[in-house]
Amino acid sequence: MGGFKSKIDRRTLLKGTAAMGAAAFASPYFFTKGASAYVNEPTGSSVTFGFNVPQTGAYADEGADELRAYQLAVEHLNGEGDGGLLNTFSSKELKGSGVLGKKVEFTTGDTQTKSDAARASAKRMIEKDGAIMITGGSSSGVAIAVQSLCQEAGVIFMAGLTHSNDTTGKDRRRNGFRHFFNTEMSGAALGPVMEANYGNDRKAYHLTADYTWGWSQEGSIKKYSEAIGWETVNAVRTPLGAGDFSQYITPVLNSGADVLILNHYGKDMVNSLTQAVQFGLRDKQVNGKNFEIVVPLYSRLMAQGAGENVKGIFGSTNWHWSLQDEGSQAFVKSFGAKYGFPPSQAAHTCYVQALLYADAAQRAGSFNPCAIVEALEGFEFDGMGNGPTLYRADDHQCFKKVLVVKGNENPTSQFDLLEVVQEVPAEKVTYDPTGDEFAGDLGACNAG
Repeated sequence: MGGFKSKIDRRTLLKGTAAMGAAAFASPYFFTKGASAYVNEPTGSSVTFGFNVPQTGAYADEGADELRAYQLAVEHLNGEGDGGLLNTFSSKELKGSGVLGKKVEFTTGDTQTKSDAARASAKRMIEKDGAIMITGGSSSGVAIAVQSLCQEAGVIFMAGLTHSNDTTGKDRRRNGFRHFFNTEMSGAALGPVMEANYGNDRKAYHLTADYTWGWSQEGSIKKYSEAIGWETVNAVRTPLGAGDFSQYITPVLNSGADVLILNHYGKDMVNSLTQAVQFGLRDKQVNGKNFEIVVPLYSRLMAQGAGENVKGIFGSTNWHWSLQDEGSQAFVKSFGAKYGFPPSQAAHTCYVQALLYADAAQRAGSFNPCAIVEALEGFEFDGMGNGPTLYRADDHQCFKKVLVVKGNENPTSQFDLLEVVQEVPAEKVTYDPTGDEFAGDLGACNAG
């Protein structure tokens, strides 16, 4: 498969179209302000990053790969290893000598895929460990909660896996930035593929994780599937970490639906897809059509968990290790040499976020959060594995190509379970940040 060749049409990316909010975030401030110019201003020879990932719970597999990537990023920032994406990144400010002359150290927390636990671990890393930046997470509920806390605390939040529109929509914050794509982009990318492969006359049944990401994913897929003529028969919410989805799958059999859309992620997707196949859904014909399943948000780790059950099933993903561009291959080489297997999209996203923060500090000449914000807003770059990329100033959402993938019918290894079938250019998934379903107020930068 060839690398991504098309260029982003910058005029479509709506840079600077929304007015910046004038008022600072108004939540109660409960951190102790010191005499420093900003929270946790480094005074010694090192600077501390806070890696807040799910080490337990339904998204723990993603969290483990995130942590591996963060540790690799720290090594590269400090001049260890082969340098990874520092060698391909279009910005050449990072030299592998730390950041602003300081060695990068890190502290970790377990989000447990629970908002309260994630806020508590982030608060501890900021107050007790001196973290100047928090990054990570594999849940939009967690990301929104931690992003809000970082805004209150006066530190930067570099989001990990968070796919809900709300993260850079109604819940956007000036101190937060997202490299991952969102459900709107998944819907925009998948709609034409679903139409081309399954036609216009379809009846869809949604099973949806009952929290902000699931709601957002369901809404976006409804929007784009109904636009091509599909009917939504039902949409049923399921608790995060349910394990047994049989009670939710049984009603699908008698619903008249001929497509099941699984708005699940992590182990929930593995379990719900496996059980749907065991119930024989993929062997059925309904309304004179073969019954189909769609998984809007995929990951390699999920595909490994579900095994053969993913064959032929479409979805979207933020990045995939099989991409042939120079940045992707450099990261795959570095990660593989250290850990013995290719990285997931979770690993890639979090590694890139760590480097982007460090680069912003280096370019700004300061760790001051407001200097970081200024350096990242409207930042355009390349060489990080997704082609030309923009951090839009209006909402701090990252715009780059989106990958449509399908379960590989003839995998050659346990890591070759997904194949990229389309690389959708950024301009095809770019949207107006001021639209009703995305509108929010970044507020003012908070440096503490």
